[in-house]
Amino acid sequence: MIDRKEQLAVARQCELADLPRSSAYYKPLGMSGQTLELMRLIDEIYTRFPYFGSRQMRRILRAMGREVGRRRVRRLMRLMGLEALCPKPNLSKPAPGHKIYPYLMRGLNINRANQAWCADITYIRLNGGFVYLVAIMDWYSRKILSWELSNSMEASFCVKALLQAIALYGPPEVMNTDQGSQFTGDDWITVLKNHHIKISMDGKGRAIDNVFVERFWRSLKYEEVYRREYIGIADAGKHLAEYIDIYNTLRPHSCLDDRTPARVHAEIHIHKVA
Repeated sequence: MIDRKEQLAVARQCELADLPRSSAYYKPLGMSGQTLELMRLIDEIYTRFPYFGSRQMRRILRAMGREVGRRRVRRLMRLMGLEALCPKPNLSKPAPGHKIYPYLMRGLNINRANQAWCADITYIRLNGGFVYLVAIMDWYSRKILSWELSNSMEASFCVKALLQAIALYGPPEVMNTDQGSQFTGDDWITVLKNHHIKISMDGKGRAIDNVFVERFWRSLKYEEVYRREYIGIADAGKHLAEYIDIYNTLRPHSCLDDRTPARVHAEIHIHKVA
């Protein structure tokens, strides 16, 4: 956590904490407390009902006494990176200049660690602001291999997490993501191609194609994020790191025969080396 009362300069504290200097001063420009509270409600509703689009979200908010127009709800959902899980017509068009790759996970026999990874971004609320979290997950073991926080949706923090995971575990055979601009842009695609990683992308509006990381987001929100008031990006990073470590190393998963993701990932790794 950055402490402005310390004699050590804020810039140096950020350097030692491996945080961008801007994160120490982050406040969402032009956003009132009312808007931030509305975003908090949208996040909680979406986590519980991920198939809600802006129309249904507006209805729920109005039932809760929040008089808000659909255009505003739609704009905030886009800012937060939220999209209803139901498929919609004419949504598979790529962004200008961005190629969309086919979904490769359907029917793929994933039977070992590092065979396939997935990545996604979620909104993390702070006290008086918000940030974005990207996570790289191993599809087989469900282990979170790396993660990064950012106060913007630029692709650089996603690329940083990807490079960190590759440095720690080597490249996977396949990487699956949604069609967000962070994952269709040149910076992300170039890293995958340079490491000869096959590129897989969900159908637009089909977060169910990336179901395991979506389940992780739900657990993270209910068990960690909604239980706290992070005072800044450094405080959020500290508590998220603790939660992810527990998720990886201490928490048994029924889908893994009550083993932890870290144990399954290590067992498969050892078996592959042997």
